[in-house]
Amino acid sequence: MTRRLRIAAGQGFWGDWLEAPYRQVTGGPVDYLMMDYLAEVTMSIMQKQKSRDPALGYAKDFIPLMQRILPILAQRKIKVTANAGGVNPRACAAAVAEAARGLGLQQKLKIGVVSGDDLLDRLDGLLARGHALKNLDTGRPLRDVRDRVRSANAYLGAWPIVEALRQGADIVITGRVTDTGLTLAPLIHAFGWQASDWDLMAAGTVAGHIIECGAQASGGNCLVDWARIPDLANVGYPIVEARADGSFEILKHPRTGGRINVAGVTEQLVYEMGNPSEYITPDCVADFTTIELRQAGKDRVRVSGVKGKPATDKLKVSIAYFYGYKAVGTLVYAWPDALAKAQAADRILRQRLKDLKLEFEAIHTEFVGVDATHGRLTREAVGSADVPEVQLRVGVRARDEAPVERFTREIAPLILNGPPSVTGFAGGRPKPEEIVAYWPALIDKQVVQPTVEVVEV
Repeated sequence: MTRRLRIAAGQGFWGDWLEAPYRQVTGGPVDYLMMDYLAEVTMSIMQKQKSRDPALGYAKDFIPLMQRILPILAQRKIKVTANAGGVNPRACAAAVAEAARGLGLQQKLKIGVVSGDDLLDRLDGLLARGHALKNLDTGRPLRDVRDRVRSANAYLGAWPIVEALRQGADIVITGRVTDTGLTLAPLIHAFGWQASDWDLMAAGTVAGHIIECGAQASGGNCLVDWARIPDLANVGYPIVEARADGSFEILKHPRTGGRINVAGVTEQLVYEMGNPSEYITPDCVADFTTIELRQAGKDRVRVSGVKGKPATDKLKVSIAYFYGYKAVGTLVYAWPDALAKAQAADRILRQRLKDLKLEFEAIHTEFVGVDATHGRLTREAVGSADVPEVQLRVGVRARDEAPVERFTREIAPLILNGPPSVTGFAGGRPKPEEIVAYWPALIDKQVVQPTVEVVEV
């Protein structure tokens, strides 16, 4: 049995640092590269791409990235778990296989594909059979917005990935699995953990949670003593070094920037945590109040003591639906009287929109440089202070596109017919954008049947 396993975080979201995966597989010994691409809104974006082209619907930048590191992965026997498949994991896997063949890696790699999370085409049948998919926040049934649903994906857990690994997959590409499952699965596979070992399931889940956001656990976006974090331009992404007993350490490669300490790991632990005693996943319920952290050396934090509880009989479903339209426009006003000018422009714009009898669900104004971050509190502190420049940022939201479109045509005229000293019209005239809203729901586990395929390149 493997004594220790190293799982390196390579991506924390779709759009993360492209150099990170390469640096992780070349900077020192690792057994797995874990790459997390998916957020709630990401699925709807990918679904829209797939509707335009059936060959799309996945993280396209995953392919050139894999093309760059595939020879290294094959040489060093590093396996990959990634949810880059989005709403089209088979197409993503086919693109990776093509890249591998182009590199002469035929018969040297096996690619696993995990699917079955996409429920979009099954929604009507599920609703007809009594699965209401009620909104977890409001209690409303999904039927209220069914005609506007753009994507619907159940959060699968670690076990389908484990099955792909058991079948010999070197690279496992999934759709919507939990972020934590991408790390938990290699631990289950390597150490032979059982599904009912709730403390071990929880330990692996906590490990996955710590590294799922990439460098956020190794100095990036860190609040504690942030100015003294060394060399963020060369930041090292976190690595889990785990043992069969469920204890593990968070570290990074030598000679990389950033910082791994108890404070930084704690910040990541409380990120998107919810109830600390019940962090619910498809694989277990982890009790974050039992976690013990200890500095075990420079840039090394030991994690132990994690306790878990049995998994529930539900899966979370992430549903995205069309809500309406929005637009955001900006103007920059210069000293003197920058704030007063921006405030006057806001009053003028709102009056003109009112005179046009346009119906908006919301109009929101920020004076960037004054109150955009801390709102009213900062404006009260600044008072009438003459700040050097202020960006007026106005956003509108409406169910129909027409009022939003008219708003986009009303902000630009302020450059010449409003207060003086507009110094920048950022990005030109704004354009209406569709609003995709989030609908969280639960569904019985037995309704969702994951599919695992493993193919040789």
